[in-house]
Amino acid sequence: MVLSLLPEERALTTLHTIALAVSQLSVSGVPRQRLLQDSGLTSADLETPDKLISHAQELRVFANAIHCTRDPALGLSLGLRMHVSAYGMLGYSMLASRTLRDALSLALAHPALLGTYFKLSLQEDGDEARLVATGYRYAPELTVFNTELCLTSLLTVIQDLLGEAVRPRRLQLPFRQPLHAQAYTDKLGCPVDFGAPASALCFNAALLDRELPLADPVTCHYGLQQCLKLDAQLNSGHDVLEQIRQHLASHLREASSLERVAAQLHRSARTLRRHLQRMNTSYQRLLDEVRYDKARQLLMQTDLPIYLIAEQLGYSETASFRHAFLRWSGQTPSLYRR
Repeated sequence: MVLSLLPEERALTTLHTIALAVSQLSVSGVPRQRLLQDSGLTSADLETPDKLISHAQELRVFANAIHCTRDPALGLSLGLRMHVSAYGMLGYSMLASRTLRDALSLALAHPALLGTYFKLSLQEDGDEARLVATGYRYAPELTVFNTELCLTSLLTVIQDLLGEAVRPRRLQLPFRQPLHAQAYTDKLGCPVDFGAPASALCFNAALLDRELPLADPVTCHYGLQQCLKLDAQLNSGHDVLEQIRQHLASHLREASSLERVAAQLHRSARTLRRHLQRMNTSYQRLLDEVRYDKARQLLMQTDLPIYLIAEQLGYSETASFRHAFLRWSGQTPSLYRR
């Protein structure tokens, strides 16, 4: 197992996007096992609605999908199939919102439930509204795919909310025109500005204050309460992980077991284990992540000999540290230091 180099790739999300992708591509004849290969996920996982997965796992499924289909416009195709119902309680709350503006504001207020890789904002300029996507920090080779998936799924959501096939005014994309540029015109029917300052879906601002056909204030209020509860559970889980990581970082020499960490955090080991399972991780994985981060820091920023670094990380034998570092990074500590 090579651990993620980017801490943000350890962020968690829901299953809805890859569940849809796997379902759609399976119908097209792509085997599920090929789509899930090396992701650590099984077909049974996709049938567990409340399961959380890491962004790294989701990115692996996306990379597999592109490799299997050889379709450069896959992001566009999948985004156009990401209907609002795929977002669970958030989607139903959006459908019950009073106006499109209210629905989009609700979604932007709960990015964890939306499951986006971008920081989304709603901007207005005269008679044009823009859903702007910035801050992408993940796999660079999937930039085009994830940008297309994000913007076209937002278009699909807007169409679902309004109950009509509205066309965007234009699409703004920060990258150069790809070889499949014609697919934008074929699938979206709008102009595309490549090399723009940011990614944006542009549409008629008058749509924002249109009342939604399925608006229902009681349902919307109930849905909002559920969204807040789901958000709190997700954030609570992240907080627990961060507490464990911070504790381990300060006590690596004594980090012998989950029971010992639980006692020092004044929690029960059973409660911590349940949190870790819900967040799709384990005590050993967290320990490995913290040790790996610390090891890289000591190897690159100090001249400490390898055996002393091993001691600081809580290893009784240098050979055990060397073996672990090779498993995490694919390199020996000495080679990494060079």
